[in-house]
Amino acid sequence: MKVLLVDDHPLFIEGLKNMLTSRGVEVVGTAHDGLEGLRKARALHPDVVLMDIRMPHLDGLAALRLIRAEMPETKVLMLTMCDDDDDLFAAIRSGASGYFLKTQDTDEFFMLLQNFANGDMPLAPGLAGRILNEFGRLASKDSASSDGCEEGLTGRQTEVLALVAQGFTYKEVGTKLRLTERTVKYHMGEIVQRLHVKNREQAVAHMQEMGRGLSDAGHEHETR
Repeated sequence: MKVLLVDDHPLFIEGLKNMLTSRGVEVVGTAHDGLEGLRKARALHPDVVLMDIRMPHLDGLAALRLIRAEMPETKVLMLTMCDDDDDLFAAIRSGASGYFLKTQDTDEFFMLLQNFANGDMPLAPGLAGRILNEFGRLASKDSASSDGCEEGLTGRQTEVLALVAQGFTYKEVGTKLRLTERTVKYHMGEIVQRLHVKNREQAVAHMQEMGRGLSDAGHEHETR
């Protein structure tokens, strides 16, 4: 996996580069603003761009849209210091493949990057649940005039599903949410029933489809 790093803070980008290369990730280049990031993405053809949102000259969201338009095969993962909902939803709608917080633990950051390499959408803990809730809110608006709609998940259930989707075991989910492993299993059973799927794997796939659905909805909105 060839990675391009884009961030306007030299110390952060150097530290991130050292962390990734020490764990076997090929960092093909670095850039310090959105314009430079776009130029280097065109020249280096990375598999993945890890890019900050707040940057001078051209911010990360604008650069994300340009990279995705010109190089749809290149995946863009956003970096930020804060978990602002507006930035999160704008990034997903604009085609971001994941969303990382700079304040994350190093091992957790790398685990999410590995999950991404295995086909998952990497999201910092707590953010996947927000996406589920936002998609549910949008879906409920679309289905308000229909004869019936799927029963939604509770806040606790979205938290459980979000953590399971990130690869945590039931025991680890229980520890993070201060629940017993048995309670987590119960919640997953309820989630499977409410989503009308057959098993946990299908529930996780459903969540990932909803994340992609937010992105597709954003693209459709932008073209109107």
